[in-house]
Parts: sequence; structure tokens; C-alpha cells
Amino acid sequence: MNYRYLNTNKIQMEQSKSGFSTQLIHGGELHDQFGSATVPIYQTSTFSFKSAEEGAKCFAGESNGYIYTRIGNPTINALEQQLALLEKGFGAIAVSSGMAAVSTIYLTLLSAGDHIISTDAVYGPARNLMEKQLVRFGIESTYLNTTDIEQIKAAIRPNSKVLYIETPANPTMDITDLKACADLAHAHNMLLVVDNTFCSPYLQKPLAFGADVVFHSMTKFINGHADIVAGVIITKEEILYNKLRSMMISLGCNMDPHQAYMVLRGLKTLALRVDRATENAIKIADYLEQHPKVAWIKYPGLKSHPQYQLGINQMQLPGSMISFGLKSGFEGAKKLLNNVHLALLAVSLGGVETLIQHPASMTHAKVSAADKVKAGITDDLIRFAVGIEDVADIIADLDQALLNC
Repeated sequence: MNYRYLNTNKIQMEQSKSGFSTQLIHGGELHDQFGSATVPIYQTSTFSFKSAEEGAKCFAGESNGYIYTRIGNPTINALEQQLALLEKGFGAIAVSSGMAAVSTIYLTLLSAGDHIISTDAVYGPARNLMEKQLVRFGIESTYLNTTDIEQIKAAIRPNSKVLYIETPANPTMDITDLKACADLAHAHNMLLVVDNTFCSPYLQKPLAFGADVVFHSMTKFINGHADIVAGVIITKEEILYNKLRSMMISLGCNMDPHQAYMVLRGLKTLALRVDRATENAIKIADYLEQHPKVAWIKYPGLKSHPQYQLGINQMQLPGSMISFGLKSGFEGAKKLLNNVHLALLAVSLGGVETLIQHPASMTHAKVSAADKVKAGITDDLIRFAVGIEDVADIIADLDQALLNC
């Protein structure tokens, strides 16, 4: 079955010439017969055919019509078209969660006996899926510091198929060189896959640097309101798109139309939200860097960040994610988490609210102690996801919480 209907909106061609914020508002437009100003929710499981002949053509891939929501749906399609436009890719595949995106990518690009190289501080559940589940099917993996291109070169094997990176990494905030990784991967007939969740398409476009596949947990910045779980995969080329979409359909991890509608609504304010959160984060990072109780801080917007210049080269803005540690170590981290009032003690990120969490015991709890240390996920590391509240209130909250740390 082909999926041509996902890329037939001629308006997309004109919209690609528009500015990013204009694309956010108009990129997912679906012009129905009623003239709806927003994309309608096509809350249906199945679609009827005008004739037996039309149904046969749809299933044969000779028609662009809809069949069944697991395969395609107008509301979901509108979101997919918009994300492909924003990431400047061939096509997008919306799925039920960020981990559904990871699973679809793994199962499409890797077979028994293949090898994947990945960022050592990669999102904990993504690493756990590989090391605890897919290893049972003979898939090999190596996790390392992808900021060091020489380490990646040394890890490449004859059976290496995928280089899978996060940049900035979760939660260490290490920045990996996208172009260098793309060049290296392609020189060894590997595909470069990039988790772009921490940046969103607004701050970084990995496909423009040579990546083959980019994906997001849309739960975070793209939706931006902590009320939807969703994921998306975007590819540079049509062949890869068709393979990934076929796997998604087989797995049944499609998005729900109402879920897609909610993400479309949240997406419209992406630039506004990220601009405000980044503005806040820059001020908070300056505050933390000067605080006497802070031992270290990693934020792409600080010149003290080891990959500061690289961040400027491949990110539009430094974003709103901060990692730092206190001189009082793990005990101080616990006190801070237990004494903030405005910041919510919760995992996730990218919403309008400020969140704080302890990766070593939360998001990366299932990663072995040795691997956490190797990846820089130390017991004192605090991950701070800055929201869009008044920055003076966020700093005041940190200030009072740090008093007893």
C-alpha cells in the first residue's frame, strides 16, 4: 500500500516559503467543505467507500482515500503534514507516544544481528527497551559519549546499522555534532536517527544537518500543555517513510484523532512558549551559575558549557532545559526537590509549567549504576525544565528552597 495521500496538500508547497510562526498557525490547515477555521476532529474508526471499485483502489494503493484510522485519518494527517513542514522532511508519522516512536524506529531499522550506537545519556526507557527487550532478538547496542566523534568511530562494526543520538542529551545537556555524525554514519552505510524532543523543530532541524530520521515525544514542547501523550517520526526520504509507516500500522500504535486535535492546538503557540521559557532559562542559568551552593551547571546558553559554540551553530536558541548539581550532593538535591513550592516535582518537560526532577532515581532509574556514572548521570544531578511563569517567581522559589541545602 502506498501513502501518497499524506503529501498531496498543494498548499504545503506555498506554506514552506512562509516564516516559522506562520507555518505553526497555517501549516496543518485542512480545508473541508464547511470552511472550518480549525482542523475538525474526525472521530471515526472507519471510512465508507462510494463503490466497491473505490474500496478496491484504496486497498491497492491506487487511490488517496481513507480506509481506517489505524492506517490514516484526516485530523491526524493534518498534524503529520504540519510536522513534516516544520522539520523540512518528506513526511511525518504521528504515533501514540514518544516510546511508540522509538519502538517503531527500532523495529523498522534493526534486524537480528544488527548493531546500534547511541548516546549514553539517552532517555532511560529507550535504552531499557534496547538492553532488556530487543537484546532477546539478537540486536546489539553500544552506548557512549557521542560528543566525542572518535568514540563513535571506534565503536562502528561491520553490522552497525544505526547511529541514534539525543542532542542536547537527556539529562546531561551534552551537545552532539549533527553534521559530523551524519557524515560518519553515511560513510559507513548507517542511518542517523535524532531525538529532537529537547529542542522541537523551532530550535533545531536535524534533517538539515544530514539526519535521516528525526523524532519527538510530542508530549513535551510540541504539545506544550502536559495534557497529551504523543509522538511523531519525520523522515528525509520517501522510501524510509514508507517503511516506518508500514511498521507503525502493523504495530497499531497510531495516534487518536482527538489526541491529534489537541496537539494541533498546542502546536500553534510553540514559538511563543519556547521564546518565553528560553528567556526565563537564560536568567535562571545566570542565577544558578553564581549561586554559592551550586557546584556546577550545564546549560547551552552559558559560555561555560563545553559545547557552547556548537550549540550556537546548530540551535536557534539555547532552550529551557538546565542541569545542575549542588555542593551538598545527593542530600542537597533531595532537600531542594522537597522544598520547592512553585516548581512541580515531576518528570517530563516542555510544558508551560516549571518542573524539577532527579534523573538518577526517576527517569533513568532502570539504567545500571555503572552506566549512569559513565553517562554523567550522577546522584547530584538535578534536571530543571523551565516554564513560562514570571521569572522572578521561579528564582524566588529556588532561592527559598536553596536556603537549607
